[in-house]
Amino acid sequence: MRVKGGTVRHANRKRILKRASGYFGARHRLYKTAKQAVMKADAYSFNGRKERKQDFRKLWIRRISAACKNEGLSYSKFMYGMKLANIALNRKMLSEIAANSPDQFHNLVEIANKAIAEAPAAK
Repeated sequence: MRVKGGTVRHANRKRILKRASGYFGARHRLYKTAKQAVMKADAYSFNGRKERKQDFRKLWIRRISAACKNEGLSYSKFMYGMKLANIALNRKMLSEIAANSPDQFHNLVEIANKAIAEAPAAK
């Protein structure tokens, strides 16, 4: 006796068409195009999750850079000074401090400047 697998195939089609509901035109009606559209949507969402992390890092760096410019220091020198001073704050926290409490950020800039001044000169 052969196995037809009709119920499994029907369930798979139903699952794909349900995920494609709301898509335009044939993309939500026809199984083949719906499957392609869902696969493409999955690829976009996978890439989007990676891009979101990159975008937030760029935003944090821009915020820190803008706050450093107000203090008369470049972003790279500030980060170098933070490293020399052994202050391990990530960029997210630094951007929050820069945006919400400028006086505390000013103290961090002073610490970074002091660490740079005390550092031995590069050869």
